[in-house]
Amino acid sequence: MDSEADFDPPPSFDNVKNMAKDVEVKGFNPGLIVLTVVGGLVLAFLIGNYVLYMYAQKTLPPKKKKPISKKKMKRERLKQGVSAPGE
Repeated sequence: MDSEADFDPPPSFDNVKNMAKDVEVKGFNPGLIVLTVVGGLVLAFLIGNYVLYMYAQKTLPPKKKKPISKKKMKRERLKQGVSAPGE
């Protein structure tokens, strides 16, 4: 007795087989669309920041240094061996 030849699947499995054969590509995967849009926005943001950074490096003047206090200037001159004026 051949059990595989006599095996008749239940009718519910026939529907699954028919559904698998009738699957068609009906459009893009919504998850893929969201991923593409979000990825594109992040990429545009990063590229835009880099472009603005490069533009600012070329056009903005360098930062001004803080003024040195008289006390610090006097200390630096003494370290170098130059006497401060008025002493």
